[in-house]
Amino acid sequence: MARNIQSLERAAAMLRLLAGGERRLGLSDIASSLGLAKGTAHGILRTLQQEGFVEQDETSGRYQLGAELLRLGTTYLDVHELRARALVWTDDLARSSGESVHLGVLHQHGVLIVHHVFRPDDSRQVLEIGAMQPLHSTALGKVLSAYDPVAHSEALEADRKAFTERTVCDLEAFEQLLDVTRARGYAADVEETWEGVASIAAPIHDRRRMPVGSVGITGAVERVCRDGELRPELIAAVRDCARAVSRDLGAGRF
Repeated sequence: MARNIQSLERAAAMLRLLAGGERRLGLSDIASSLGLAKGTAHGILRTLQQEGFVEQDETSGRYQLGAELLRLGTTYLDVHELRARALVWTDDLARSSGESVHLGVLHQHGVLIVHHVFRPDDSRQVLEIGAMQPLHSTALGKVLSAYDPVAHSEALEADRKAFTERTVCDLEAFEQLLDVTRARGYAADVEETWEGVASIAAPIHDRRRMPVGSVGITGAVERVCRDGELRPELIAAVRDCARAVSRDLGAGRF
């Protein structure tokens, strides 16, 4: 059985200690509470402080939880709320479109799939929650790149790999594609990432009108497209789903 890393266990215990009881604790209090030598406790606190997980009051010298933990916690809550608000609407989208539905958020220079509704048929499918998709070639990724400034910067700085002959890798052409995405309110991926597969996605906004994710359908080209064009009823269904989730998040009408 794999052994736990003692320093990480001690750091976690330290964060839990600071999260409960008094708001600020001194080095001696922390060390004695956790049964650690002062030098050991100070070394862990210094590392946590450098990473932004712990802050030290300049006057008293006492320690408290840092802003970075708040940011991470808020991110978790945002994703959790996004998934919760999207459950009904993504189920409806899968049912009405007949295709699988994915909900994605920006994560580590790509799109993290945080929710996946299977295509409503009896075919064998693999759950893709936790999978990563590229920003530059997928519909979910293009939407994030078009509406989220951070995603936009990351997509421009990334190595835009050609997955198929249709993948748009040129910087100027990619920027034009994002302009089109913003103008029409949705993005498409027709065999740009996977041969024979097409996707449509639209942006989700929160109460601050900030982009917090994207939702889309994915299916075989012959089902998603008709006569070489995306089926307009599927585009409308995806956009309606994105608007509904955005409204539930407090964004109002878009």
